[in-house]
Amino acid sequence: MDPADSAAGTVSASAGTRLPPGDFGVVLATLRARRGWSVREFARRANVSEGQVCNLESGLRNPTPAVAAACDAAFGAGGELVELAGAGRRGARSGAVVEAGPVVAGYERVLWELKNIGRSTGPRFVTASMKSITRILTDAGPHAVGEQRAEIWLLASRFAEYTGWMAQEAADPAEALRWTSLAVRWGALGGDETVAAYALVRKAFIAQHRGDTCAAIGLAEQAAGHPAANPVIRAHAARRAAQGHARRGDAGACREALERFGSHAAEVVTDDRTPHWGPRIENGNPRLIEASCMLSLRHFEPAADLFAAEHRRRSALPADSNSQARFAVRQATALAGVGRLDDACQIVEVTLPVIQRIDSATVRAELGRFVEQARCRRASPGQLALIDASAALAIC
Repeated sequence: MDPADSAAGTVSASAGTRLPPGDFGVVLATLRARRGWSVREFARRANVSEGQVCNLESGLRNPTPAVAAACDAAFGAGGELVELAGAGRRGARSGAVVEAGPVVAGYERVLWELKNIGRSTGPRFVTASMKSITRILTDAGPHAVGEQRAEIWLLASRFAEYTGWMAQEAADPAEALRWTSLAVRWGALGGDETVAAYALVRKAFIAQHRGDTCAAIGLAEQAAGHPAANPVIRAHAARRAAQGHARRGDAGACREALERFGSHAAEVVTDDRTPHWGPRIENGNPRLIEASCMLSLRHFEPAADLFAAEHRRRSALPADSNSQARFAVRQATALAGVGRLDDACQIVEVTLPVIQRIDSATVRAELGRFVEQARCRRASPGQLALIDASAALAIC
């Protein structure tokens, strides 16, 4: 089995997994995303051209019986893709997007699925799919008209924004900024300026990770004051500002930013009709955010207490592997800060395999902070070995 198949948790349709919803093109893109295959890789496996794959996924072509059979064989779909192709669910013609609605709805589902994969496996298994689908959407955008054209460009913007986040997770800030800029440009083509405000939040996060705290705070403040900023973006900006002030050791400014975060988060109204940038504010945990700020302020004891309280309330913890690993390492860092190295090492020991699997630059940066704090404490030989293993993984 291809390593990407195993890592993404994909089982072939013939093994009992039903095809995802959608017409042939959308199903093809979803299956390819689950495997972590680029357009080129899938084209090689199915013995078709890259152009054919792009035309099929964008709905510009219907599959011939031979192409449908080749795609079916490549995925081991047991004839289900052939049957789906025969149903003729899409009536597209060459050179034009006839029905943009199904394209948008289908690729929204693909984006949702890719995000779930990314949260569990990291950037390695989604980046190729994100880039190729984005190319398909930007090729399709000029052929659509009116509201359908705007919807396609907005969806391309959402794909670009997440591709930028995956680039950041892969420790490539330059690529992250490039994709974020593309998201702004395509969002404007779709009539949405809010992505320009959110892009400043993303730039603040990137600045924070390169250690430029002043720039991070300044960018967060620009995001909050942007004319297109809505409560979601202002909440994200306040969170970045709080973390920046904490890193500078300004507890008062940090507290004020946390209060702004809570106030803006309370204003958020979930509306699936508008693009949503960044993590869901309503799914966030203010106490974990506060604990993270306490950690940055080096207030280790209250941070450890807050993390422990939320850990006991397991329903309050994030559901995805990336967030769980990040907050687990932060809890371990707080525990190391108060001298509870044994408890800290137990948490890290359990979390290291997850960190290695998801290969997230942001989580590895947190692991580096744990190592820095743990090395200030007297450690047993076993603990020293774990700290050294953590250090090696942190700098991968």
